[in-house]
Amino acid sequence: MKQMRKLFSTVTKKVVIGYLVIVLFTVCAVGYALYQLHDQTRHTEHLVSIEFSTFELLRDLQQNLLALENIEKQLLILRDPELTGLRQNRIDELLRHMLTLQRLPANEQSRTLLKILDAYRQADKNLSEVLKREDWTQAEVLSGQTMVPLRVQIVGLLAEYRESQQQQINADLTRLSQKTSAAFQTTAFLTLIGICLSAPVTVTVILSIHRSVRELKRATKSISAGRFDHRLELSGNDEFSQLAHDFYQMGQKLRELEQSRLDANPLTQLPGNRAIDRAIDTRINQNIDFSHLYIDLDNFKSYGDRYGYNAGSDVLSRVGDLVQEVVSEFGNTDDMVGHIGGDDYVVVTTLNKGELLAQKIISRFEKMVPSFYSQEDRTAESFIGKDRYGVERTFPLMTISIAVIQSTRYKYPSRLVISQDCARLKEYLKLQDGNKYMVEDQPE
Repeated sequence: MKQMRKLFSTVTKKVVIGYLVIVLFTVCAVGYALYQLHDQTRHTEHLVSIEFSTFELLRDLQQNLLALENIEKQLLILRDPELTGLRQNRIDELLRHMLTLQRLPANEQSRTLLKILDAYRQADKNLSEVLKREDWTQAEVLSGQTMVPLRVQIVGLLAEYRESQQQQINADLTRLSQKTSAAFQTTAFLTLIGICLSAPVTVTVILSIHRSVRELKRATKSISAGRFDHRLELSGNDEFSQLAHDFYQMGQKLRELEQSRLDANPLTQLPGNRAIDRAIDTRINQNIDFSHLYIDLDNFKSYGDRYGYNAGSDVLSRVGDLVQEVVSEFGNTDDMVGHIGGDDYVVVTTLNKGELLAQKIISRFEKMVPSFYSQEDRTAESFIGKDRYGVERTFPLMTISIAVIQSTRYKYPSRLVISQDCARLKEYLKLQDGNKYMVEDQPE
């Protein structure tokens, strides 16, 4: 009996000691893992809110300066005062970027950049005053001697800053990956000790941790490679799942930042001016011939005055759908359908599709337009209303005008000359009756 008590006591002590060892190493493993998860989450939030935001801001600044340079050159060559408004919009955008940069954590590079940007802003004020006086000679002198050197200096600083920022991001991602690997190794070591004492429980824990860490490493590598849509397949409500959620949210945020320049029209959800400009510039830069369709509704304002804002919005939405359907059915997969705003739409397609799409759009519009009007107006094919000068007159039902400009008519095509020809051709078409289109494809 005494031997049995002694044996029981010894076994009990071993069980207690073993249990305490399991608890100790489990607590150590879990505590270390939680600490590392917290640290990685904090670093991830820093990457999203500071590092990536700074990198995106530097890219936007560079694009803004290049756009300013292009507008300034056009202004000095064409000497068209109307371009000053577009130039002022870019200057306002530059000021917003400067304010954003000032709110970010400062370093030597950002302080130097802000100093040069401030000098550029002051120089721009002088140039703006000269442009208001339309003193083109003095404007060319200021541009060449002051603005161009400052722009070159700023672009160089931005390139260096972006390079150092990219290196910092890569270094942070590498450190995050290394910390993840170290966390895995340490946690695995602590857990393996517990396996010797309680294999079933420990195996379950270690496999769970291994799977989670592996997914985290994959996500880190995916982000390092620039793929921001990686989603961790982790279930539950623990810290790993929260970190998975944070990784996914970070990827979503980064993807949104990439798409934030897309200015889709809120009514039709069609791409707006900037997306259209990029589509045209891409084709011009790649020497791809294309047709540019400028679509405009005639007598739309009188329709809106008679039937109201909601009815007018419905017309714009349905016409946008109509154009999309026609291009989808008869156009090419890479054609661009855009909505400039109001009752103006744009289609960018290949040379052989431009006239065909114009014909199909007009054909379907003729069938659709009666549905916009009351039976009385459909029967009369017109209605009486007041024009913009308050004079009562008879308005016909809405018609559509399509100006088709082919890029091959220019030796050096550009968005500016295409838009000018579209405006000219549209004004001519609006003087004609009925639904109509015109193609200009002969060289100037």
